Amino acid sequence: MLSGLELTILLLGSAVLGVVAFRSFHLPPMLGYLAVGILIGPHALGFAEDNATTHALAEFGVVFLMFSIGLEFSLPKLTAMRHIVFGLGMAQVLLTIGATMLFSWLMAIILPQLTNISWQAAFALGGALTMSSTAIVSKLLTERMELESEHGRRIIGILLFQDLALVPLLIVVPALAEHNGNLLATLAWASGKALLVLAVLLFFGQKLMRRWFQIVVRRRSQELFMLNLLLITLAAAWITERAGLSLALGAFIAGMLISETEYKHQVEEDIKSFRDVLLGLFFITIGMLLNLRLVVEHWWLVLLLLIGPVLLKFALIAGLAKVFRSSTGVALRTGLALAQAGEFGFVLLNQAGGLQLVDPLLVQLILASMVLSMLAAPFILAKSDAIVMKLSSSEWMMQSLALTQIATRTMSTKKHVIIAGFGRSGQSLAKLLEEEGIGYHALDLDPDRVRDARAAGAHVSYGDASRRESLVAAGVHRAAALVITYASTPSALKVLHHVSELAPALPVIVRSYDDTDLDKLRAAGATEVVPEAMEGSLMLASHALVMLGVPLRRVVHRVQASRDERYAALRGFFHGVDDAPDAADHLQVRLHSVALPDGARSIGRTLAWLGLTEMGAEITAVRRGRSGIAVTPDAVLQAGDIVVLRGAAEAISRAEGRLLQAWTSASQRSDEDF
Repeated sequence: MLSGLELTILLLGSAVLGVVAFRSFHLPPMLGYLAVGILIGPHALGFAEDNATTHALAEFGVVFLMFSIGLEFSLPKLTAMRHIVFGLGMAQVLLTIGATMLFSWLMAIILPQLTNISWQAAFALGGALTMSSTAIVSKLLTERMELESEHGRRIIGILLFQDLALVPLLIVVPALAEHNGNLLATLAWASGKALLVLAVLLFFGQKLMRRWFQIVVRRRSQELFMLNLLLITLAAAWITERAGLSLALGAFIAGMLISETEYKHQVEEDIKSFRDVLLGLFFITIGMLLNLRLVVEHWWLVLLLLIGPVLLKFALIAGLAKVFRSSTGVALRTGLALAQAGEFGFVLLNQAGGLQLVDPLLVQLILASMVLSMLAAPFILAKSDAIVMKLSSSEWMMQSLALTQIATRTMSTKKHVIIAGFGRSGQSLAKLLEEEGIGYHALDLDPDRVRDARAAGAHVSYGDASRRESLVAAGVHRAAALVITYASTPSALKVLHHVSELAPALPVIVRSYDDTDLDKLRAAGATEVVPEAMEGSLMLASHALVMLGVPLRRVVHRVQASRDERYAALRGFFHGVDDAPDAADHLQVRLHSVALPDGARSIGRTLAWLGLTEMGAEITAVRRGRSGIAVTPDAVLQAGDIVVLRGAAEAISRAEGRLLQAWTSASQRSDEDF
């Protein structure tokens, strides 16, 4: 048997390897934790045992997860989304529990070996199956830039009510397990205790929390702040446990109390590392519960328990969304996103199993089906657009109509800028472009923002810039540039992939948080990447230098020099036929793209051999197919390459002539000079 230290090292080491493997395939870390737990658990390799130590670690993970949810519990937020949360969300939870109880009753008739499922057990199972994975869905929606979309809001609203519903379910399920013959009295006693504890914690806690945090913060000690945070979280969990309730309920209340103070955001950052690590260990322990031998022996039951609840939740949620006046496409997307099981479902399933409400074999089979549904969730969401288009002809018509509207609005525009994302950055860019008399058209996925902006006269349409069809409709072939104004590398890579196929010579400017994905974005074809962190540091440096007495002209010069060094494209621009002539136009540095046709003498030559530097021209980038190649002296050009030149007008003209000069005869194909 492993010691506590050995078990902890095993769990942490396995977690690291599992997360690395799953992140390599761009899958959520939680799935890696589950897979690791299955592998090292007592039912597979047997490296780790399902004992009190692992259960304690798992319980702490749930405590800190509920604490984080309490921090997000905001009355103004609930008020703004009340129709979705308390309408659509409540209906989903109640109907799913009811449908599960009906499904369990039918299963007991069809499969006599499962006749020991009582209505209390069916209720507990319904509570477990009604939950969807907040961790997986919210992360995938964020990566797909769909949090503010119409279906994204409905998904988040339902997830929020599911999180809130966990609190009463954690109270009701133990009450159902009491076999004293008086259920109403048991529920009344449990509810009375819960209300009393809630009243004490909320009434006294509300008065004491802010004052106590002020005392702690005045000591100016980060260590003390963290100790106080852990003390409050665990103490609140202990109080509710002593009252016969759950640890998670106390942690939820503690988070809710702190959310009303000005220290909420600092607490969120400080608790994040504890929450993520302990929650990862919780998912490992869940995976350890899975008995692969039983799953193989009863594979058809596992398959039935996987397909049945997933299809049931999908149909129920999609139908409810339609009842709440969603379009068919939004309803289907909402149902697809929430059809899988969730992390809180494991909490309720564990509780039901520990209270002996459900047969251990059935717990194992349901656990296996829940794990498999969560493993399938990222793939279902990735294919959700294609699934919706197959299931709904009206959605296809609406998508076609939206693309037609975009195409109609941009049909007469040329040399315009396509703005991907119309948030603050996109709107600021649009204003600058309007002041310069440059046309633009923006694509955004927030319907409210699009409606308000169009009413104000902005050239914006509802559309997803990461879709090939949207870019074509926005006139990517006629555009002068494309700017991605939101900082999301996965979405930007999709846009760059489509641009490289549709208009490989189109300059694309990408916004990012920092330099982390700089090489990846440039390799995908980004003309320039603008990291927020660098721009912020330059502004901080310029203000600091001015405050220290450095002359403003010198500060401006230094900042510009730093930008020139960082942003190669700022030392030139792509010149158009409509550009106003300038007295010194022949001296002005510009950028120019040259596509190499078949038969050009530069094909098969190295960049050093071309000798363009002697002409005063510089090669800043070479695009080949869907990506770029490294600009090195020994890089060899191929037919179809797009060479981006920088220099004065005359130098670029000479360099372009050398690149495009054709062979005069086959006999001249030698290494002779031009």
